[in-house]
Amino acid sequence: MYQIKLYNTATRSVEPVVTHEPGKLTMYTCGPTVYHYAHIGNIRTYIMEDVLEKLFRLAGYEVKRGMNITDVGHLTSDADTGADKMLEGAKREGKTAMEIAEFYTNAFFADCEKVNVAKPETVVPATSCIKEFIDLISVLFDKGYAYMAGGNVYFDTSKANDYYRLTGHSADDLMVGVRDDVTEDTNKRNKSDFVLWFTTSKFGEQELRWDSPWGYGYPGWHIECSAISLKYLGEYLDIHAGGVDNIFPHHTNEIAQSEAAIGHEWCGHWFHPRHLNDKSGKMSKSKGGILTVSALEEKGYDPLAYRLFCLQSHYMKQLVFSYESLDNAASAYEKLISRVASVKAAAKDEKGEADMAKVEEYKQRFIETVGDDLNTSMGLTLLYEVLKADISAMTKLAIIDVFDSVLSLDLQKGEIKNDEVSGGDETAHLEELLVKRAEAKKNKDWATADAIRDEVKAAGYLIVDTPEGAKLKKI
Repeated sequence: MYQIKLYNTATRSVEPVVTHEPGKLTMYTCGPTVYHYAHIGNIRTYIMEDVLEKLFRLAGYEVKRGMNITDVGHLTSDADTGADKMLEGAKREGKTAMEIAEFYTNAFFADCEKVNVAKPETVVPATSCIKEFIDLISVLFDKGYAYMAGGNVYFDTSKANDYYRLTGHSADDLMVGVRDDVTEDTNKRNKSDFVLWFTTSKFGEQELRWDSPWGYGYPGWHIECSAISLKYLGEYLDIHAGGVDNIFPHHTNEIAQSEAAIGHEWCGHWFHPRHLNDKSGKMSKSKGGILTVSALEEKGYDPLAYRLFCLQSHYMKQLVFSYESLDNAASAYEKLISRVASVKAAAKDEKGEADMAKVEEYKQRFIETVGDDLNTSMGLTLLYEVLKADISAMTKLAIIDVFDSVLSLDLQKGEIKNDEVSGGDETAHLEELLVKRAEAKKNKDWATADAIRDEVKAAGYLIVDTPEGAKLKKI
């Protein structure tokens, strides 16, 4: 069994992922709040989660993955204030909340499919688990962690075990990491307490409401992920994934209520890809003008060029999007598909079979490379190495298939036109060097970075560093 190392938000270090059951991985992904389209920043997170799941499968693990669909309970402020986002979406479009949920759920998975993000085997709408939410809240009442005030049910964070351990904050740092301004809720015993169940005393206009022991109302956002994960994945979760903006308060609150209910550590590893920014800052639905995968496709981009764009950067780095940088990725993707097509054409003329020992060797190297904190950029470098390796074309194709089970770039979809086998693009090797130089700079290996710059210059090109990444310029 191969070992995968990954940055753990809870310990703030890169460490091996140790599963509760050897050879089996349980993974929970925070799903979308389906009141609007998912923008490409959201999709970046799901791409990296997809790579992680597929890497574990390639490494021989049996993976069980679940994801919620938030179709109720997510308010416009992380402070449990403001209108429900589903209600806002319904008002905006003159539809019912469930019509909004169905439409944007379908849109989300359609965009995921375009970038080859596999749908988790377990996908659960929050509205299908009201009983589970009520049961979990009842357990928290029985154990003394929940209380009623002002008609709503709250979780008492003062009784939680090390409430801020995921963030490393203290109670005085409550504002850190919250997306919206926090307004004081005088019903709370502690400023960090959060709502488990809302009643009509809070939002009389709420469309989706259910009977409960505490009144006619609806669940808070945080309770849904805990209840869904516990029901479908059990009391021991190996990896919990979500965007970096979920760390506080959402995931912090999930830990508090889950561990209060089950009485032991809930999740061993927390995975949080960083934001995708545009030149004005973090992408957000609240800014308007949502840029989606489908919108990129309408502009003529292959959605998998966007996936490649994401894979070229480490998930722990904020990535800046621009059309110029996407153009570079699209060009690199087109050339990559062309080079693989050339290998396919060459393989048709070969006799014999792939060298499976060599395939296994490269599979191990790929898992070790990408498995070192999901280093997808170095995984791509290894792919380029295979393309120019002195091995048979059939062996190359077999190795490419192994790599593509994780990269999911549809690398073999291209064909050489008119039976013409390409001799290779002039800059293909130089683009590989750019990836290696970026990795060298990341590791502060300045000697290697300078040597690469000199090699590129000798080939007739300059390396121009820009905010969107390094580019080649003909001398």
